Amino acid sequence: MYREHMNRGRATLGEMFGGHVEVASQGAWVTTAEGRRFLNCGGYGVFLTGARHPTVIRHVAEQLQTHPIATRLFLEPQAALAAEALISIAPPGLSRVHFAGSGAEAAETALKLARTKGRYRLVATVNGYHGKTVGALSLTGNDLFRTPFQPLLPETTHVPFGDGAALEAVLAEAPGECCVFVEPVQGEAGVVIPPAGYLRAVREACDRYGALLVLDEVQTGLGRLGTWWGADPEDVTPDIMLVGKALSGGVVPVSAVVATQEAFSVFDRDPYLHTSTFSGAPLAMAAARGAIAAMKEEDLVGRARELGDELLPELRRIAVSHYGDAVREVRGRGLLLGIEFAEPGPAGDLLIELIDNGVIANHSLNSHLVLRLTPPAVLVRSDLEFLYEGFDRACRAQADRYSPTVGSSRDHA
Repeated sequence: MYREHMNRGRATLGEMFGGHVEVASQGAWVTTAEGRRFLNCGGYGVFLTGARHPTVIRHVAEQLQTHPIATRLFLEPQAALAAEALISIAPPGLSRVHFAGSGAEAAETALKLARTKGRYRLVATVNGYHGKTVGALSLTGNDLFRTPFQPLLPETTHVPFGDGAALEAVLAEAPGECCVFVEPVQGEAGVVIPPAGYLRAVREACDRYGALLVLDEVQTGLGRLGTWWGADPEDVTPDIMLVGKALSGGVVPVSAVVATQEAFSVFDRDPYLHTSTFSGAPLAMAAARGAIAAMKEEDLVGRARELGDELLPELRRIAVSHYGDAVREVRGRGLLLGIEFAEPGPAGDLLIELIDNGVIANHSLNSHLVLRLTPPAVLVRSDLEFLYEGFDRACRAQADRYSPTVGSSRDHA
């Protein structure tokens, strides 16, 4: 049916990954049609609370039985309650919320907010990722995805991620006209972590040259990095913040734009200027409320930090012990982890090998050298042991193809 009615390339990818058909999920585990269980360390950052978390399910089930979709003519309480919940954990100064259905939709909303403030020049980063709708794709820093759909939005510049001086030079050319989009950590680029102080330098440069700052926390936010927001360690508040993925609680897709009152002011004056039929749908709002409640009740943000502190050195030890110099770096923050290889090939092969060993991971859309893991914050000790054993077996099975120096590395280990 995929091949006949949907996308033939997607069907081929499904076969490449073993032809598995997922039919059920709970917590950190996915079950396939043949009854096999996989530890889900993928999902592109969605499942911080795991699948079907009881708190999220309770909120959604109650809403499903009462009022899942609103008329959009009357006021509806779930949207207001979800906005209040999101503002309660947002950086100080962000007080306005617009809900959407995906990260790309959130990026489009931010682009329109920027236009209302006269910021027509867009500045994003090389290998950054902000979605694939036309506006968001203009920001995404990978020509592989951009070229087939050009021309995209004009006056868009990409600067190296982590290079504050390069950004400042662009902003200085057009004071008061720019809008900057940046991720705290580049996820799709392969878990690229900027130098300390970078986000603070970005904020200061935007202030100096009258630029609007949009922080894309779609993947990094809501605890994924072991803090509520990726910019928290540098105490940076943007003008606009994009939220998504984990906001769904892994149950109903939802995203949001959270903004300062000033950045949001034109939308405040005209409620019909930017609308969508399913924006703020009660069922999605219940999922968002449930996700935030679960994170607070179980301190999943702190748990993500603790799990990351254990996982990163252990995965590094296993990878290097088998691959040796073929591994360039194992890096991450919280539960956003990446294994970068020195040459093309092993990341994709290891992804397939991990699936054969019962572990789901992800590739990185903007880096073919990096295997990425985004496990949930609900992992227990038995899950961790399963991951370590599966990762060790997968590395052992693939390493000899890529690591000529592995023998000495093993001996040393």
